[in-house]
Amino acid sequence: MRVTSTAIAVFIAAGLAACAGQTPPMEPAATNADIAPDLDTEKETETERLNAWFEDKFNESISRSPMSATFLGSRENYDKWDDVSPAARDAELEIQRANIAEMQDLFDPAALTDQGQLSFRLAEYELERDEIANNWRGYTYTFSQMRGAHAGIASFLIGQHKVTSKQDALDYISRLEGIETYLGQHLANAQSSAEKGIRPPLFVYDFVIEGAGNVVTGYPFEGADPDSPSPLYADFTGKVDALVSNGTLTSDEADELKFQARGALLDHVYPTYFNLIQWVYGDKANANSDDGAWKHENGDAYYNDQLKLMTTTDMSSDEIHQLGLAEVARIHGEMRAIMTEVGFEGSLQDFFDFTRSDPKFFKPNTDEGRAEYLAEATAMIDTMREALPSVFNTFPKADMVVKAVEPFREKAAGKAFYQRPAPDGSRPGVYYANLYRMQDMPLYQMEALAYHEGIPGHHMQLAISQELIGIPKFRKYGGYTAYTEGWGLYSEFLPKEMGFYEDPYSDFGRLAMELWRAARLVVDTGLHEKRWTREEAIDYLLENTPNPEGDCRKAIERYIVMPGQATAYKIGMIKILDLREDARARLEDKFDIRDFHDVVLKDGPVPLQILEENVEAWITAQL
Repeated sequence: MRVTSTAIAVFIAAGLAACAGQTPPMEPAATNADIAPDLDTEKETETERLNAWFEDKFNESISRSPMSATFLGSRENYDKWDDVSPAARDAELEIQRANIAEMQDLFDPAALTDQGQLSFRLAEYELERDEIANNWRGYTYTFSQMRGAHAGIASFLIGQHKVTSKQDALDYISRLEGIETYLGQHLANAQSSAEKGIRPPLFVYDFVIEGAGNVVTGYPFEGADPDSPSPLYADFTGKVDALVSNGTLTSDEADELKFQARGALLDHVYPTYFNLIQWVYGDKANANSDDGAWKHENGDAYYNDQLKLMTTTDMSSDEIHQLGLAEVARIHGEMRAIMTEVGFEGSLQDFFDFTRSDPKFFKPNTDEGRAEYLAEATAMIDTMREALPSVFNTFPKADMVVKAVEPFREKAAGKAFYQRPAPDGSRPGVYYANLYRMQDMPLYQMEALAYHEGIPGHHMQLAISQELIGIPKFRKYGGYTAYTEGWGLYSEFLPKEMGFYEDPYSDFGRLAMELWRAARLVVDTGLHEKRWTREEAIDYLLENTPNPEGDCRKAIERYIVMPGQATAYKIGMIKILDLREDARARLEDKFDIRDFHDVVLKDGPVPLQILEENVEAWITAQL
């Protein structure tokens, strides 16, 4: 089974306010006990035994991953970081292999319920995926503008390490001291990849240098004004001061903790970040400007495996490229209809230029403009929440908030993303909107973004997943990009059928978001298989989408450092829509969209092939 690797998926998985009168979390698919009660009782008992076994293995994995424990709201190993050394990763894969062998020896799939069989099958599938990924260890860029411990450390401590006691503060300080080892291991991994010729493109280096520098800029670092604290020191002092305000700490205790934190930042954090920046700066001379994965040894094979892992299909890069071209053409046609509706005269590219540049489509690039954006996005989600019962039977319990991406990472971060809530309710889900440059966040896309990242998008899927009853945790907290992001993109389209997007420009924004994902199929395969340059890919987006240049440039730079990931969205959405329309056609008046959504969400994340099997089984049962 996937142990630490699935637990760590919590970090990447991209919550909402609880609705009054919510239904309970969904139960797993019912067994057919009325036909064979004795047999099904035996299967339920055996499945309970399998789930207990999964629980033990999951807890063992969490004990080896302090960061996973923190994301899950646990204080276990709260003073430590994960071990990301090659030796630790080798050991994890061996544990995973041994676990699967043990599972196959202890349990017979035929003796399990349908849910038990699915868990058994997914555990085997996860090992297969991790074996493929292990073949390409070192090919994933350790540091880039999109991900890496240089920025992840700060976002983890700020967003995940809660301080509600003196011990929590001491654990925070221990983690500051532990950055020396943790970030040092990441640096060693990057150096190992570089020795094998696996380096990101030249443009990435300055992003990493700047991102790392942001973490160690400000007090208590050299030359900084105490009134301008560094991100980590500001976070720590704010959390400690809150304990003074609520009477948990005295002022003297708080001052001593701050003194220790300053020491950790100066003695452990700064030297480690300095070493990283120094190495990245020096290695920049060895980088080249070629962008695609094809430039690496066996790059074509690596990219094909990435497509398989991301889409959970066997589609070739050329099939994906051609699908993208066809979808771009279709969406362009729908956009021309909106041009006619609003009375715009000119070409589609003229309309794109108009929507990129007219001030009415953007909030001011000011604090007031950002606050208005967040307030309006929150209001859109609140309105959608009230309409959910017409298309859903089941709703998440977890809360959700809308926030701006923090200043220390906003320049390099993506346009928008979602962070799932803590299972114990101690932390809400968060829709992060990147408001660094308001001209990159057009208002006509606000509605579709809110639905994708909030409800009925990632919050409905991810929060409900971890609230499911009767399935093992590795399924609740795991993920498949095609399923998760396919649902997110489907959730942009569903509100159109519900009567939302009343403003034609807002509907244009919905189409623009879908077009963006369709164009990804073209540019991702173009970059990594057809050897397009970064500028060629940027030009394609500028010509074929309404997104501003900054948006296009940042997106292409993202796709370059994350090969294949961007293809999963549209492929997942198309699969969900195809399955829904097939069910609607075959079931006719028996079709209920609320039940269809339950079928899609009831098992947690699954590969697209298994999703298709689940829907087919539901259709057969209905018929």
